[in-house]
Amino acid sequence: MVVEEEGEVISFANTTSYSSRACYSGVAEFSVYTASEARSHGAGTLAMRTLMEAAEEAGFWKLVARVFVENEPSRKLLLSLGFREVGIHEKHARLDGVWRDVVVIERLLAANL
Repeated sequence: MVVEEEGEVISFANTTSYSSRACYSGVAEFSVYTASEARSHGAGTLAMRTLMEAAEEAGFWKLVARVFVENEPSRKLLLSLGFREVGIHEKHARLDGVWRDVVVIERLLAANL
């Protein structure tokens, strides 16, 4: 899902496969990004609401993601949309040579339960 302003992408959200195992076929991993100058203006919310609707229509029952612990804007956005924080994976990612912890986030899509 892409949000544009004056022909420029200011936010997007997408899904990827969570697992190749059949029992997880209704779970999708997602990511969302909003350009810094477009934050707090609803673009990320629009991208995520549209993604959630499309995922539900496609038959998914859950969306999951991992967000850097210090990424408060993303965490706040996702919590406002009904996601919950499940726990923290310690030293789960390495970015620029630095170990990063991530918060595991999930949301059930009620129509497919």
